[in-house]
Amino acid sequence: MSKKKNKSYRGSRTCGGGTHKNRRGGGSRGGRGHAGACKHHTFRAMKEGWMFGKHGFTRPSATQTPVTFINIGELDELALYLVENKFAEDKNGAIAINLDEFGIEKLLGNGQVSRKYVITVGIASATAKAKVEEQGGQIITESETA
Repeated sequence: MSKKKNKSYRGSRTCGGGTHKNRRGGGSRGGRGHAGACKHHTFRAMKEGWMFGKHGFTRPSATQTPVTFINIGELDELALYLVENKFAEDKNGAIAINLDEFGIEKLLGNGQVSRKYVITVGIASATAKAKVEEQGGQIITESETA
């Protein structure tokens, strides 16, 4: 397959830009970068979301405490794998999992529960507790053991 030859503006000094004095510098485009965002490029700035100055705030790292968590649906998918590899135990028809051993601090309630569980964890959400107890399971939190 042959390549089509580009013939546009071949031999033309300015390629349709008028005289050779045009298209020089930033003046031909109304300034470089975000110039004119509050003047002649206001609508362009709004449309493209240009912002000047600082916006919002960043919390100090001393006040941020990252919490490791898992959803009950993810735990339900991993349950049989955990039992097979001896990370969890099958006790009286319920799967006993200690999430503190995995470094997981919180159990959240997103997802479906299909088995009976006895889960030990630091903190559990109300929806997670409700879903586990609905299947006849139990969640043991730090506040209950202390």
